[in-house]
Amino acid sequence: MKKILITGAAGFVGSHVSERIFNEYKKSKILLYDKITYAANLKYLSKILKKKNVYFIKSDLLNYKVLERSLKNVEMAINVAAESHVDNSFGNSLLFTKTNTLGTHSFLEACRKQNVKKIIHVSTDEVYGENLNKPFKEDQILNPTNPYAASKAAADMIVNSYNHSYKLNVTTVRANNIYGIRQFPEKLISKTIYSFLNKKKMTVHGKGNSIRFYLSVNDFCNGLIKIINKGKQNEIYNIAASKSYKVIDIIKLIAKHLNKDLKKNIRFIKDRPFNDKIYKINCKKLNKIGWRDRDLLEAQLPEICNWYKKNLNLFD
Repeated sequence: MKKILITGAAGFVGSHVSERIFNEYKKSKILLYDKITYAANLKYLSKILKKKNVYFIKSDLLNYKVLERSLKNVEMAINVAAESHVDNSFGNSLLFTKTNTLGTHSFLEACRKQNVKKIIHVSTDEVYGENLNKPFKEDQILNPTNPYAASKAAADMIVNSYNHSYKLNVTTVRANNIYGIRQFPEKLISKTIYSFLNKKKMTVHGKGNSIRFYLSVNDFCNGLIKIINKGKQNEIYNIAASKSYKVIDIIKLIAKHLNKDLKKNIRFIKDRPFNDKIYKINCKKLNKIGWRDRDLLEAQLPEICNWYKKNLNLFD
């Protein structure tokens, strides 16, 4: 591919996707598009930002003129940009609708106008809603239960309409909770590490019994590449980790690794207005084209903790 654009490129997931795309398409011109919110940092792109074929564009998805102009002659566009912290969505839900829903609509329309041949839209497993029984397949009816998930589900509906109405080639990716280095310390794993390193108590919703599957950002990127290379057009692909954890068990793992007394370093707080107990998704469709998760959270923790030790100043 001659030209590729990635939105949300300076964020946690976006920066890893950008590095991986750079390594996979060394001869391509790569445009990194990001408005630089509190959770993004150009330092995350330091390995590739000065390469001759890499260009950074600081702009919002809602700046339609800049976005459409940036997509000129782009052959593949990957939409990673999103407001993704569920807690924030309860207090500022309109921002989530603007970025996740209207932003995706703006992205798709600009891709349509510029005739982008291959489009990847990154969604979330939370669009399916809570699941206490069999893992949800990609054709499950969407049932979001919080403002963040609703804004992403609305974006997925717009994607579906563009696939049908305009025959746009959009592939949707729905993944579990993603973890790794560079994640802003507001999600469970990054916040726990950051809190313990700063000698602050980690807050726990309710009793910490909600269950989540945690997918390493490396495995996510591997899945994305499989989908780009072998996935079918206009399809939805779940990317699921194979192991789940209770929230409190994740905190215990990190406390043990950092030699912290759990009882002295956590504080239980009121639960979210609504907190899904578990999300379970089926990713056999992705397995069929050769993907498996490889990274175990326990094995990744030392590297992630060391990264936060060295980079605490990024979050001051």
